[in-house]
Parts: sequence; C-alpha cells; structure tokens
Amino acid sequence: MGTLRPGTIEVKTISSDDEPIQAGGSGGRSAPSLHRDDDAGARLKGIGLIMVSVLLFTGLDTAAKVVSTMGVPVLEVVWIRYAIHFVLAALILNPVLAPTAWRTGKPLLQTIRALALTACTAFNFVALNHLQLAQTVTISFLAPLFIAGISFVLFRESVGPKRLAAILVGFGGILVVTQPGSAAFHPAMVFSLLSVLSYSVYALMTRALAGTESPGSMILVLAGVPTLLLAPFVPAVWVTPDSGLMLGLLLLTGVCGGLGHFLVILAHRYATAATLAPFNYIQIVYMVLSGFLVFGDVPQANTLIGGGIVVASGLYLLHRERVRKAHGSETGRVA
Repeated sequence: MGTLRPGTIEVKTISSDDEPIQAGGSGGRSAPSLHRDDDAGARLKGIGLIMVSVLLFTGLDTAAKVVSTMGVPVLEVVWIRYAIHFVLAALILNPVLAPTAWRTGKPLLQTIRALALTACTAFNFVALNHLQLAQTVTISFLAPLFIAGISFVLFRESVGPKRLAAILVGFGGILVVTQPGSAAFHPAMVFSLLSVLSYSVYALMTRALAGTESPGSMILVLAGVPTLLLAPFVPAVWVTPDSGLMLGLLLLTGVCGGLGHFLVILAHRYATAATLAPFNYIQIVYMVLSGFLVFGDVPQANTLIGGGIVVASGLYLLHRERVRKAHGSETGRVA
C-alpha cells in the first residue's frame, strides 16, 4: 500500500521499512537510537525524510492508478510492487552483511503480518481503480481510529472517554466522506475500508512481533511472502507492458514503495514517532495535487470536510497518547 498512516505504531530504526522496532545495525542487532528529543537539527532531518517518504507513497498510488487505467491487472501490480521491494531489501540486507535478517523465530506470525499488508495493498489498488486519490487517502487516515478500537475490543486496552469521543468523531468524518445510502457513495469505498482494516491488523501484528523479531527479518518477510505466494498466480493474468511508460510506471511502484519505507526507518533514526506522526498528514496535500495534475480530479466538498474531521480526530488521539505516556513517565519517576 502507498499510504503511511500516522500515529499508529512506534518505529525502531534499521535500514528499510516502517516497523515499530528498535534500531538495529546490520540486520537487526539492537543499537542505540540516534535521535535526541532536544536536537533540533536531527528533528528537522527526520521531518524532512518523512515528508519525502509520503511523497514517494503518493507516487506509488499514482503509478498504480495509472497502470490500472492501462489495463494492467491488480494482481500483477501488487506482485511487481512487492517483488521489486524484496529485491531492494535483499540487496541491502544481504546474508553477508546482515545474516540475522534471514532468520525468524516466529515464521507463522510474520507470514500473517505480511499477508495483512498485502491484502491492504490489494484492496487499496482495487479502490484506486474507481476513486480519487484524495478519497482513498482520506479514508486511509482512519487507521489510527481502527487500531485504537481493535486494541480496546481484543486487548482490552484502556480507552478513556476523550479518546472514545475522538474515535466516534473520526468515524463520523468517514461517513461524511463516503455518504452511505446516497448517490455519492461508491462501492469501491468498501475496498478502501477493508484496506484500512487490513493495515490495522498489520500494525498490531508489528507491535506484537517487535520485541522478539529482528528488524531485518520483518522487512524481508514483509516483501518476500507476497512475492513468493503470488508468483504462481501472476502468469494467468499477466499483461506484458507494451510501452516504456507502462514498464516504467510498474517499476516505479516497487521503487517508491521500497525507498519510501527505507526513508521512514531513516527518519526515525533522527526523531521520535510522536514528533514525526503529524507530518504524515501532508500526504493528503500531495494526493490532492497528484490527483488534480495527473487525472484532473477536483476533490468534492464532502471529501475535504470529512478529511478535516478525520485528521483532527487522529491528531487528537496522538495528543492523548502523548499525554498518557508523559503521565506514565512521571508516575514511574515518582515511584
């Protein structure tokens, strides 16, 4: 998927993926964090990197939408996106330089996690066939609300009245965007919501695995599973690129996806997740501009209004999380 959801998971740093895991030098060995909360220069580097990463994710979604209009099946686009990502990751985390990246203690859970993100990508690409970029990215920012809700239902994580209100308001914003029951509602919006749900599962699985699995292994499995599992099915729908433009755009999906994830990790070497998360919302601006410049799409008023509600709710959830952690930190010092 080409959308990075802010405020959803803590990120550790290594070489290439948006994982909530502690910095690991070669292939996942624990290393001290490089960022300092009081280092303004480092924070600016991190912010700059995260803004470039979401620009790359915008390029990924734009390229995927364009090649779909050229008749390339979603399955082929998804496979190429992850195959190129896997090749890039394997080159960086090769067995010589990063041997621990090729080992995992929980292969089943890692596979489920990878499948969740693959489903997220596939559902998003299907939705992009029918919806504007501005619509899909707006719906995608529902992810922090989904994750908070799932955490409450499945893990009984505490959700106070203020956080619950923010979640409900955010869902209200999505109702403004999708307008179910009206002529403005498009069935493809269901695929966008399924994409968000799949991403939420991926994020929660990442959180669960981060304490025991190496960053390198999480990156390689993430890209390797869809590359291997989808390969037998791709020939049945394969459409050979008939122009340099089509081939270039297909290659761009993998490069933007892989490089974008690399920059996400690099950004978290310079700044905390809490510092970076709000700047992910700049992707809405990128997607609106890309939709207008490439497809001539002008976002509707309900998309802008609903998007504003969702963004405000997500930022408030992030604020409440900061308050909760600060309170916990103070309690720990007093204790």
